[in-house]
Amino acid sequence: MKKHHLLLFLLAAALVPPLCWAADNLPAVIDPAEAAKDPAFSLQGEYTGTVNGDKVGVQVIALGKGEFEAVLCPGGLPGDGWNGEKPRDRVQAKVADDGSVTFSKDEWTGVLKDGKITVTNSTDASLQATLERIERESPTLGAAPPEGAVVLFDGTKETAEQHWKNPKLFDDLLGQGALSTSEFQDFILHLEFLLPWKPEARGQARGNSGLYVTGRYEVQMLDSFGLAGKDNECGGIYKVAEPNQNLCYPPLRWQTYDVEFTGAKFDAEGKKTANAVITVKHNGYPIHENLEIPGPTGGARSKDESGPGPVFLQDHGNPVRYRNIWVVKK
Repeated sequence: MKKHHLLLFLLAAALVPPLCWAADNLPAVIDPAEAAKDPAFSLQGEYTGTVNGDKVGVQVIALGKGEFEAVLCPGGLPGDGWNGEKPRDRVQAKVADDGSVTFSKDEWTGVLKDGKITVTNSTDASLQATLERIERESPTLGAAPPEGAVVLFDGTKETAEQHWKNPKLFDDLLGQGALSTSEFQDFILHLEFLLPWKPEARGQARGNSGLYVTGRYEVQMLDSFGLAGKDNECGGIYKVAEPNQNLCYPPLRWQTYDVEFTGAKFDAEGKKTANAVITVKHNGYPIHENLEIPGPTGGARSKDESGPGPVFLQDHGNPVRYRNIWVVKK
């Protein structure tokens, strides 16, 4: 590169906002203050209220370039009354010049503006409602490690260097790709994670990471807010089981996994006598209960299921942050 071209490049780079670029070259914002500069960030999210006496929830997904998708949750939001029936009704719309977004389906219209969705019905003027925007918080967020816990990361450089191989630190947060030096077999684990704002990405390109329990079994991490809740989406056990409900919060909201794990059992001859068993709570809601895992999932660091293994936080080309990680051995 010629010197003057290089200089121009460096000057231009200095003017670019502090974004991260994922492997697909789509910008991924991991700083909530930076994401808040995008008007779409304050529109996406969860809304709830009552329509004709029935509780309902709506999840509004930002799709980039002024486009949004509203996902209807009869009975309330996932983990808070939703009846679990799939597929859920979905409606897409584009932001108007006044900053509002109007979703229409059959006789129903919902206008999103100023932190609420105003619902009307063209066939019955009495059917009106207001759904308010809410920001839920996991009931286990900030859970303190009990006595005897192994504190893998508490926001300090000391715990990062003591318990992780070549950790990447971002102030008091741990970056993706971390591999624990300690190994565990039967345990309870608490972990908090933050997924990036990446509205133009889709599917597996949207904030992808994963919690590998003993380095063998993946509990997927993905910005799958409002999606169907498949085994390769947030909370899924990859290629094994879908979560009971998709409890994924909107991007750049701190979320929690609380995991209880029992490793696979083997007899004296090395023959497996019992599968690994896992229970997972996502944002405090049980999405897997005493689930048997028949074998290591895709991307496992080891196919050998015997003995203890590390905690691995997958690097899949997206910026993901972690904090408050501790383990209690059983």
